[in-house]
Amino acid sequence: MLLLANAFWGLSFPLIKALAYEHQRLLPGSGSWYVTCGLLAPRFVLASALLALWLRGAWRKLTRSEFRQGAGLALFAAAGMLCQSDGLQYTSASTSAFLTQLYVILIPLWVAWRTRRAPPAVVWVACGLVLAGVAVLGRVDWRELRLGRGEVETLVSAFFFMGQILLLDHRGFAGNRPLHVTLVMFVVGALIFVPLVLALAPQPADLAALAASAPWWGFSAGLTLLCTIGSFVIMNTWQPRITATEAGLIYCTEPVFAALLALFLPAWFSSWAGFDYPNETVTLNLLLGGGLVTAANVIIQWEPPPP
Repeated sequence: MLLLANAFWGLSFPLIKALAYEHQRLLPGSGSWYVTCGLLAPRFVLASALLALWLRGAWRKLTRSEFRQGAGLALFAAAGMLCQSDGLQYTSASTSAFLTQLYVILIPLWVAWRTRRAPPAVVWVACGLVLAGVAVLGRVDWRELRLGRGEVETLVSAFFFMGQILLLDHRGFAGNRPLHVTLVMFVVGALIFVPLVLALAPQPADLAALAASAPWWGFSAGLTLLCTIGSFVIMNTWQPRITATEAGLIYCTEPVFAALLALFLPAWFSSWAGFDYPNETVTLNLLLGGGLVTAANVIIQWEPPPP
């Protein structure tokens, strides 16, 4: 089930990229944050409505624990998605997918800090591989010692996604109902993104221009049904049944799905919507950088630190 969720998340990378292209085609000159909020707000509003309809009033019996967990998940997910989606406009879909996996290394480091015990050697080896992979993927300019905007925002998003995974793994929320927690997560997410998109929209007519586009609705529907409802319902239901270590290993398959889908989906989206979004190709940077990051993830899960 978590593999299926990762396939949906892999699909979200080319979908978000295509939706950003469609936004810029309809509203040239839009700021990147407006584009980002414009593609996130609809998916959470639609997801909230559809899941509330599915539960048919049962959501009224929310417990305080379910509300707390759902709201916390929404805050972490919203912050992570804001950084990731904005960064995706400045880097490739496959690179963004690989860099997001940094949270797999951050989780054992956080546990080590909490337990006041130094990580074993395998953790340091994995961290070194991740740093090397990030440098290759981000094409670090060593003369300026900085990454590009897209890569930096994607790395920041990894910290928020780490918080989301740890909160979902918290045993204090073990008795919560996954669908109800997910509904709270979607509603709080909508309450975050809708005011942002309204505040950032230069004029109300811009929103009408987006709503009149069939490709915009098509891409938004895919993000809502598969990459939002499908993926988060699966994650919130099935991740608590295994350890965070096992889940971290499975989440490493997300960039694999993203890289594979980015090899052919962009051309399909372009031919339908009428913008220029070329297919990605397998490059040496992607193979080497992505290989290093993936190797670090496999090593840290192959010999994980003690619970």
